[in-house]
Amino acid sequence: MTASVVRALADAARDAAHLPGPRPACRACGRDEAVLADRDDGAVVRHGDAVAKAHAPATDPDGHRARIAVAAHPRLAGILLPPLPLRARDVRGRPVTAWPYGVPVDPTAPDAAPWEDAGVLLARLHRVDPAELPGPLPPMHGPAKAARALARMRATAGDHPAAATVQRTWERLPAWARDEAPSPRNSTLCHGDLHLGQLVRHPAPAGPWLLIDVDDLGLGDPAWDLARPAAWYAAGLLPPEIWQRFLGAYTAAGGPAVHADADPWPQLDVPARALTIQTAALALAKSAAEHRDPDDVEEAVIDACARIAALPAELEFEPGS
Repeated sequence: MTASVVRALADAARDAAHLPGPRPACRACGRDEAVLADRDDGAVVRHGDAVAKAHAPATDPDGHRARIAVAAHPRLAGILLPPLPLRARDVRGRPVTAWPYGVPVDPTAPDAAPWEDAGVLLARLHRVDPAELPGPLPPMHGPAKAARALARMRATAGDHPAAATVQRTWERLPAWARDEAPSPRNSTLCHGDLHLGQLVRHPAPAGPWLLIDVDDLGLGDPAWDLARPAAWYAAGLLPPEIWQRFLGAYTAAGGPAVHADADPWPQLDVPARALTIQTAALALAKSAAEHRDPDDVEEAVIDACARIAALPAELEFEPGS
């Protein structure tokens, strides 16, 4: 992210902090802005109680507008963090949005991670009738993100010994999970990129947990939103008791992705495999870019991907599932 983009985002955050509305005036004037994220797919700058985000350069403008309208809709109150009004909507060709600052999950306190809150919020999101929302709503971006991860791996780590296994496992997924065909379950409002970094407390510091980041939100298979913790559980990275807390909270809140009184894996299998493959591909790409071997967590995901590749054909999912 260039210095000029940082300055433009800081200006946008200050602008949002001073716009009239239900929020208090900014209390941080005169202090340096904090850069919260600096990635190709999004840059974020905070100023006091406001945060400005520059979205990816290739963001589809129609889909972006629809997603922001959903986040602002009263039907999503208490589920998604709503955007703030903002005069400037563009920084060097990248759409810009503004949001209230919320306190994120503390990565140093894993025992206090809000898994139950995440499950309940997802269930509430999945139960929203898309017909009540402004549209047309775009597809959920989960499979597209997985496809981009595989492309990144091929471009940067194609020579790694594990890359061929990851690619072979990817090719065994059904076409919809590779973003090559519509999902067979495509009528549910989904977040598209659920992980604990997508929750904040608002109002800060002790308000209720809300979901953030609607860049991948859209219509799709709700099981995809459960797939990352499911994949971590299957890989041995998420303790069974935490997985059960998350899944139990989701089903108790009426989440439609899985059947509350039956084995959830027929619905979770394909998305969980896809997220495992995506994570393994990104692990290989990141370690190659940093000229290092994969770390222990990355190796665990790569190993899980290899176990999927070794599954016999009779344990494969049904075609089109």
